[in-house]
Amino acid sequence: MNKTFIPARAIIREIIRENDQISTFRLELIDKTKPFSFLPGQFLMVSVPHCGEAAISISSSPDALPLIDLSIRRAGELTTAIHSMEKGARLGLRGPFGKAFPVEKFSGRDLLFVAGGIGLAPLKSVIDHCLFQSGLDDDAVSGIRLLYGSRSPSDIAFTGTIGLWREQGIDVRLTVDEKDEHWTDHVGLVTELLEDITLDSNSISLICGPPVMIRSVIAKLTEMGCDDTNIFTTLERHMKCGMGLCGHCHLDGRLVCLDGPVFSVSELNTMDVMELSR
Repeated sequence: MNKTFIPARAIIREIIRENDQISTFRLELIDKTKPFSFLPGQFLMVSVPHCGEAAISISSSPDALPLIDLSIRRAGELTTAIHSMEKGARLGLRGPFGKAFPVEKFSGRDLLFVAGGIGLAPLKSVIDHCLFQSGLDDDAVSGIRLLYGSRSPSDIAFTGTIGLWREQGIDVRLTVDEKDEHWTDHVGLVTELLEDITLDSNSISLICGPPVMIRSVIAKLTEMGCDDTNIFTTLERHMKCGMGLCGHCHLDGRLVCLDGPVFSVSELNTMDVMELSR
């Protein structure tokens, strides 16, 4: 699929309801004659006629192609329109766009993923890719841990996937802001889960979630002695073109659609920190 202004058509093959607000739409491009590939952390510009276009992170692994998963939270006109679609419906895709996570550097390393809410979606692409590569190479990654926070137990997304990850040996730790009568795991901020985590110079941390969570996790990891070059996050920004032309995703001299959305903390330290909360 070329990075043009003309969307390629994709068909919805499956819809997986993750929670009341988030569903995963499993897509397949209709035109098989044009090559398509992506890396974990990249995004697509997704469109529906008369409803607009928005940047959506790819939540599946490149190893699952030709199927492409987009985990979408119902929030505005476009996402509401997509949530009203059924299997067999079609939408438009442009991309992939953006800088990906440096998965080529993960071999033999311990990986820590810290996510909040829908922020698990782009990290899911990395986790599934690392698991696939581990099936081919025992030294692909040393170990994988996931700390995942949600507002309530009913807001936890990807519960089926989380169960599979645990079966595959991933250390998954969950927390919620407010528990219900059935919740027996941790209650509190996701940063509190870091109190029981030990990291060393071999560890790489990947973060995605609300801006305030990202800042708090980065501060805690830095306090724990993590090197800024080994902490990565992916930033959301209002992106209109995905190609660096419109300037809507301007962030302190950078364009998130081109220079990001994945940044290391060492890169963020050269930018205006106040911009990250916008």
